[in-house]
Amino acid sequence: MTVKEKYEVAKEMYAKIGVDTDKAVDILKKIPVSMHCWQGDDVTGFDHDGPLTGGIQATGNYPGKARTPEELMADIDEAFSLIPGTKKLNLHANYAIFEPGEFVDRDKLEPKHFQKWVDFAKKRGIGLDFNPTYFSHDMVKDGLTLSSPDPEVRKFWIEHGKACIRISQYFAEQTGYPCAMNIWIPDGYKDVPADRLGPRARFKDSLDQILSIDYDRSKVLVCLESKVFGIGLESYTVGSSEFTVNYAARNGIISLMDNGHYHPTEVVSDKISSMLLFNDKIALHVTRPVRWDSDHVVLFDDETKEIAKEIVRNDAIDRVLLALDYFDASINRVSAWTVGMRNMQKALMYALLSPNARLKELQDNSQFTELMMQQEEMKTYPFGLVWDYYCESCGVPVQEDWFEEIQSYEKDVLARRA
Repeated sequence: MTVKEKYEVAKEMYAKIGVDTDKAVDILKKIPVSMHCWQGDDVTGFDHDGPLTGGIQATGNYPGKARTPEELMADIDEAFSLIPGTKKLNLHANYAIFEPGEFVDRDKLEPKHFQKWVDFAKKRGIGLDFNPTYFSHDMVKDGLTLSSPDPEVRKFWIEHGKACIRISQYFAEQTGYPCAMNIWIPDGYKDVPADRLGPRARFKDSLDQILSIDYDRSKVLVCLESKVFGIGLESYTVGSSEFTVNYAARNGIISLMDNGHYHPTEVVSDKISSMLLFNDKIALHVTRPVRWDSDHVVLFDDETKEIAKEIVRNDAIDRVLLALDYFDASINRVSAWTVGMRNMQKALMYALLSPNARLKELQDNSQFTELMMQQEEMKTYPFGLVWDYYCESCGVPVQEDWFEEIQSYEKDVLARRA
């Protein structure tokens, strides 16, 4: 049987429980997922030669890491060719591309330093998202940036934030898609602090100054990301969830939740519904924490599926800015991108193929026995046949066929990088 013939069998089965598979396929094709550029070069970027700092660590030394903008763009193209659906590209500020002999520090960055990325995006008809880079820099003093007691340190990073808003607006104007600009800082303390309020007050003031510049809020969607702890700041994190959620609500920006940035027993899927009740939009960085914020490749696992279910069954597809965030230097980096992006879309497809209205009705009518039965039976419905059809209709390989292209690319391109 062909992929299409198998799909027709699945379509009939899903129709019996009130699920329109054609509609699910059409919806999924239009959901943008933002792919993070930093998987391709282990978060190194192009504006410094030093190591990663700020609680960020990429482990492994798999051959083929991108070393130049051209190599990174080629690897992104390779991944995009294997990933179905609508894609965006998520950039960090440390991926600025300078002309030979040129260097501009982060507080003086301009749109022109990202023109090659804009050209890349426009040629492919995709949008760009952006992140100020508050790590891996000499002006990260004692692990602090926007919360530093040193006014010169704070001024440098405030100007960096303002520069990134201007760059984000340029991205939006040039590509025609709003740019989500996410602020995350690594600030905190390794041991118990003597003052918890002061750093947060300085962080608040820094954010106020960054947001004081004139920008188009319909084009630049400023997000603020929390964290529970990190390497070197195990005892206290300035940008905690309580801080970021309250600041975002008070100042009309967007809360961003990374599902690796909470205590091990917390899950972002449970937070989404509450956030949707009080916010027009929310943003997500989907990752896979293993015991802590370890940024493993996204799998088609329970939490990824639950996150997707919450987005779909709460009619929040247009209200959730969806991006991935992980990096694994121990495996083929292009394969890591492809696996994670395809898994996020698999989770969304899985959610779209659920009889969500019927399940809600069962819950509201206290028909918990039938609800449990139906939820469990759904797990063995022929989801994979619909997924294969979706991939084929998007012009990308089905099942594991895409890995043959990865193997060829590794042999012909990645292995040649000394």
